[in-house]
Amino acid sequence: MRYRRPPNRPAAGGAEPRRYHGAQMSATRDAQDANSASRGGSAAAQPHPASDTGIPPWVAALLLWLAGNGLRLTILAVPPVIAMIRDDLRLSATEVGLLSSIPPAMFAIAALAGSLLVARLGVTVALVGGLVLVAAGSALRGVSANYIALLVTTIVMSAGVALMQPIMPTAVRQWLPKRIGLGTALYTNGLLVGEILAVLLTIPVVLPLVHGNWRLSLVVWSVPIAIIAIIVYAFAPRAPLAHAANAALPRKWLPDWHIGLVWRLGALFCCINAIYFSANAFMPIYLASKGHPDLIAGALLALNLGQLPASLLLLVVVSRLERRAWPYLASATMWLISIGGFLYMIGWMTFLWAALLGFSIATTLVLALTLPSLLCQPEDIARTSAGMFTLSYAGAVVVAITSGGAWDLSAIPELAFAPLALCAFGLATISGIMWRRKELV
Repeated sequence: MRYRRPPNRPAAGGAEPRRYHGAQMSATRDAQDANSASRGGSAAAQPHPASDTGIPPWVAALLLWLAGNGLRLTILAVPPVIAMIRDDLRLSATEVGLLSSIPPAMFAIAALAGSLLVARLGVTVALVGGLVLVAAGSALRGVSANYIALLVTTIVMSAGVALMQPIMPTAVRQWLPKRIGLGTALYTNGLLVGEILAVLLTIPVVLPLVHGNWRLSLVVWSVPIAIIAIIVYAFAPRAPLAHAANAALPRKWLPDWHIGLVWRLGALFCCINAIYFSANAFMPIYLASKGHPDLIAGALLALNLGQLPASLLLLVVVSRLERRAWPYLASATMWLISIGGFLYMIGWMTFLWAALLGFSIATTLVLALTLPSLLCQPEDIARTSAGMFTLSYAGAVVVAITSGGAWDLSAIPELAFAPLALCAFGLATISGIMWRRKELV
């Protein structure tokens, strides 16, 4: 059954059935609830079932922001030292691409386990477990004596992040049920700050602190994650309150692969993930291949720092952009322009193009992460998110390896960025399809 009623108009005949039918059956109600709350409207007409979280909203907001830091801090500690790793371990471009593809590969493989943990243990215990695994895996990378050991320890670390990612949308719905857009923007802002801190501080601060040892620099970044795990364990609610448990806790953990929404969200998020991870992996070695290693630190900083203004702006205007199609189309256009400028205008303009690319990636990232919470029933958020992450990160792995292979086979560095340009066209296409299906407006 296709859902044809305009997405922002209430149904004429009562409440819709509480069944898992993707956007067609639940998009209108969830989006209205979120928009009404975020704009100061009354939530009394359709209260969220998990409105009483047992913790003050500001505590929930802080915990979401801190947990968001844990999603990327240790992963983005690698790009600033990737040239050192390549030289020390004598890696090819394909091997660099494989190393960079480990995090998105694990995000795809282990995302379903995160949904299972939420269903069996609850949000807080599952989230703390993911943080502990991230910290342990990152610390173990400090004893990586060779490429294989580095791959294995990166797998451990990435598995922790993979567990956390489908947990976060459910945490937003449980901890800030009346401000879903804001909660998503908060943890995404923490994610981006974690990226920026790793890129900003690794070369000028952390490496001198550990005497230029790239292995120990990776260990240093595990410490903040361990601290965040302790804070979340101490202050987050242990389990949902009794009256909210039936509605808020997922009863099922496997995605329903027959639902088209899962595949569309996966494809949309794949484009965003693929261009981000591949840009971080290939920008440094591209600049080095062109004889500009001095631009690497600045380009990576611009790419990741450029995401922060977008995240801060969305904290204010996210309720106006929720489920809108045009931001995805505008970002796809900016991706193409930024990639072209980065490849063919090397110099001080490199930083500008990298920053514009980061800004547009962050915009789509925040908005895409709100979609599972807005388009699904509360009990289906974790498993829908898990399906979305599984599909999207699997695609990101393919893009990263394809980019490295294109470079190695052709000996033309610019061809490593051709799959990234295809991601821009993919983003525009998928957002257009979702607009036609009323999942975006």
